[in-house]
Amino acid sequence: MKKLVEDWMFFANNDLAAAEVLSGHSFPNAVAFHCQQAIEKYLKAFLVENDVPLQKIHDLIRLNETVKKVRDLGIDEDKLTEINEVYFDTRYPGEFGLTPNGMPTGEQIKEFIEFAKEVKTIISSALTEN
Repeated sequence: MKKLVEDWMFFANNDLAAAEVLSGHSFPNAVAFHCQQAIEKYLKAFLVENDVPLQKIHDLIRLNETVKKVRDLGIDEDKLTEINEVYFDTRYPGEFGLTPNGMPTGEQIKEFIEFAKEVKTIISSALTEN
């Protein structure tokens, strides 16, 4: 595994850990943000390992489409879409997105963390196969 890939995985793991810590408090938007960031970094780690030039984008759907050009890892696109939408909503509150009454629920937060862990496992496995 390339050193840069290890760095991407390190920072992705930090985002996932931050999401887990924050989930024990009342910061659902921050948890969603860190889950999205972790998944984004896991996907980018895979792309770097496979010599795909990175784009400065945060859209998980577009990133996964690029990943699938290398290899379809079977990542759940419905879940990517859901966390992608919440991520953008947390970045652009008000008329463009999230309101305080529309924060992710406790159940959604658990699902986001579990999904981020699932993506970590998928990417980690794919990286060891290279």
